[in-house]
Amino acid sequence: MDKIRVLIADDNDAMRLIEKKMIARVEGFELVGEARDGLECIELVEQLRPQIVFLDVEMPGKTGVEAARIIQDMDPSIILIFATAHDQYMGDAFEVYAFDYLVKPFKVERVLQTLERARDRLYPERDEAPLPHPAVPEPRQTNTRMMLHHRDGVTFLNMPDIVLVQREDRATVIYTRDGGRYVTGDSLAETEARLDPAVFFRSHKSYIINLNHISNITPYGRWTYIIRLTGITQDALITHEKYEELERMFS
Repeated sequence: MDKIRVLIADDNDAMRLIEKKMIARVEGFELVGEARDGLECIELVEQLRPQIVFLDVEMPGKTGVEAARIIQDMDPSIILIFATAHDQYMGDAFEVYAFDYLVKPFKVERVLQTLERARDRLYPERDEAPLPHPAVPEPRQTNTRMMLHHRDGVTFLNMPDIVLVQREDRATVIYTRDGGRYVTGDSLAETEARLDPAVFFRSHKSYIINLNHISNITPYGRWTYIIRLTGITQDALITHEKYEELERMFS
């Protein structure tokens, strides 16, 4: 198993040193970069492709929350962990689906526990007990085809074949059950407007899922869950509020 790549963003040199030492204590993690402000953090995420980013909230250039929003649009699967002395920003942090929020000065055991949980998220045991999710009694039907414009021309997609739509590298990417991957310049909202709402569900600001392809749902962070989908290897996220909405849809 490859080491998990970690990036630290904090304008305090002493705090970055503390975090580096904590990360070094846990087997299987590798520090790939350090950023001293929000703008440098975004640049390093693009260059280094970390799997975990530690973010201070109050940084020059862009705040940790502003940087987190941009990082999510680049790759929503990156685990965001806020490490800050200011607990009043906790609500803002969880609006960008932070995996955890550590308040300085934090205990070593607390940070190590968070890293262990993050490792479980990145390399989950597939036999873990799933959360109960609303079973669809019959497949929901849609016969519409989608005309997808891209730089190589036009592709026609059968909507039942679409499993997942997500934001990725600041673009909208469509995954189909036959292994297809299609990139479009349309926003997620524009793509959502063209999909059948009886079949497709906006589970998260970065994900749209085909309800007929839900395999199971398991916890992720405090207020978010992971959706595993049949037919593709990519997972999606669903917020706590959207999970409750999903339950109401099938109750």
